[in-house]
Amino acid sequence: MNSVNKNFDPQKIKALALDLDGTTLLPESVLGERTVKVIKKLISNGMQIIIATGRAIESSEKYYRAMGAEGPMVFFNGAEVVDIPSYKILDANLIGLDVVDFGTDLARDMGIHYQVYLPAGISPDTGRRDPKQKWGTLLIEKESNEADLYHKHTGIVPVIKDLKSITASPELQGCIKGMFITDPSLHDEIRQRMNERFGSRINVIRSFPTFLEVLNAGVSKGDGVKTAMQYRKLAPEEVFAFGDEENDLSMFEAAGFSAAPASAREKIREKADIIYGPIADEGLAAYLEETFIF
Repeated sequence: MNSVNKNFDPQKIKALALDLDGTTLLPESVLGERTVKVIKKLISNGMQIIIATGRAIESSEKYYRAMGAEGPMVFFNGAEVVDIPSYKILDANLIGLDVVDFGTDLARDMGIHYQVYLPAGISPDTGRRDPKQKWGTLLIEKESNEADLYHKHTGIVPVIKDLKSITASPELQGCIKGMFITDPSLHDEIRQRMNERFGSRINVIRSFPTFLEVLNAGVSKGDGVKTAMQYRKLAPEEVFAFGDEENDLSMFEAAGFSAAPASAREKIREKADIIYGPIADEGLAAYLEETFIF
């Protein structure tokens, strides 16, 4: 376990910014009993928990409920900051419909899986406003092994729809994000083609070994955590961020301190202030117990 190379005082930390997959959750995408116990203990002692995930709100719900965590949280890699449990959207940054259309064409051309999230309050049938739509909607064009993998990973049931038809709606102003799910060997080509077309308008990041997400410019976990910190009246030196993937690096920069599990990729571990035990052994729980349970 590495040591923090900064002026670190655990008693001055008021909040933990926690990535879920690959960081807080076990490899089977479940919360370990030890992890739940220590996080509940920390919350009872006054620690704030900021969930910062690429997941949608609904696929994160069982985790923050199990922890008893409340307040501004970061979803969709920062595309939405939402207050829990009121579900009030505090901040949202949507990608343009031309980005969605290009992503659809690219996926069709390469023969790979592509999916899109509609914002909450939009009908997946018409693309028009529908207040009955509490959650955002996941759209795919056809069933596939990748779609099945994502469903098993998140529990979200997708809606099959021609993505070109949905983006033609005059009431749809943008989408939360697009996502390619494909072999990592194709990620560089996808990045190149998306960036050649849209440049600084978009942010393309890897959030899981096979997941490549397309977000609007300015969307990142780091910016989302900064927004959540503002609502919670927290200074960077009062926040400790935990993550394991490329999409967590901006969060490391936003917080005063950062940590990654031993199971994270080398480039992520190199950026973290400390390295703790692997997720399969509930390394996060062990580190939190050792560091913050006084």
